[in-house]
Amino acid sequence: MRFVYSTFFLLLCSQPILLSAQEAKPWSGFGIEGNVMIGKMIRHNARFTGPLPSHSYSVELNFIKQTYGQKDWQQRRNYPQVGVGLYYNNYNMPDVYGQAIGVFPNIQLPLIRSGHFEWTFRAGMGVCYYTRPYERLPSPNTENVAIGGHWNNISPFSTDLRWRIDEHWDLQAGANFSHVSNAAFQQPNLGINMYGAHIGLRYFPVTARPEQIRRALQPLKNRWLIQARASLAFVEAPPADGPLNPVYLGALYLSKRYWSKNKVYAGFDYAYNTAKYAKLKSIEHFQGSEYSHSTQAAVFIGNEFLLGRLGILFQAGYYLHRMDEQNEKFYQKLGGNLYLVQGERGPVKEVFLSAILKTHMANAELFEMGLGIGL
Repeated sequence: MRFVYSTFFLLLCSQPILLSAQEAKPWSGFGIEGNVMIGKMIRHNARFTGPLPSHSYSVELNFIKQTYGQKDWQQRRNYPQVGVGLYYNNYNMPDVYGQAIGVFPNIQLPLIRSGHFEWTFRAGMGVCYYTRPYERLPSPNTENVAIGGHWNNISPFSTDLRWRIDEHWDLQAGANFSHVSNAAFQQPNLGINMYGAHIGLRYFPVTARPEQIRRALQPLKNRWLIQARASLAFVEAPPADGPLNPVYLGALYLSKRYWSKNKVYAGFDYAYNTAKYAKLKSIEHFQGSEYSHSTQAAVFIGNEFLLGRLGILFQAGYYLHRMDEQNEKFYQKLGGNLYLVQGERGPVKEVFLSAILKTHMANAELFEMGLGIGL
């Protein structure tokens, strides 16, 4: 459960939930959003042998705040919305998949704004309690090969077309995608991916459009940094209820800031999976070279979207060296950095905590928690 708490803490701490003294009206920009969704699970892996329900139902209640420029990054990002959402999903097959109940900090970015019309994209990451995971005893549920434990990460994404009725009410409809898994913290862990459509309403008791603060912002230097990150993850060795083993990860890369609000980066990373090492030792396979066959080495490229002290990153990598029984050549990472130090001068420019989900397309491999530095 450590990765669940780390994800929730990292993203929740990033949300600006306090009113600025410059705001004219108390509670301006604060609102509540409700969405009703219908969706369908995806059989994204050949090992996903369980039955699929014809459709599933979801409900969201999202407490939101329209930023208006209290921080420089809000103006640079064209005044996004931040929120903390409550999530309920009924998979419509209670004996196999049950329900998921969660909470997820989120950010919504405007894509197009024109008069009363708006098109947006929202991303979130949080924690959910899953009611009916795989279980052998005491209440057998071996059909569910997707989720192995009660506590999971939930990552919902959505895009909305919205019509602003007046200063207080918005009507919206859109498409959504959600991923639920525990990143191999408990087996099995194929995860549940679901796509769907939704319709909803938003209500702002005071106003949906607080007066925006606009200031003359000085562009930040397009600087280069040498960066390093050390991380730790935990995976459960198969089969289900096996031992929990650490995975040690490291990354060394170069980054360049651009447009005063993004960083592009590229480098090398390395991982050592002790679960794989223990398995190879126990079956006396690759004797004398078990360590080499329990490691991964890769090159990667990524982009980080800077939101004040929070960075949201997307990364793609190609394996130069794969561990035993690994067929994938590419991987992806999605997560965030929480910056403890952000400086423009001095030898140490950045110090940050990271929480990152590593996947092979729709299949999560692990969830890493790390500490990084930028020079």
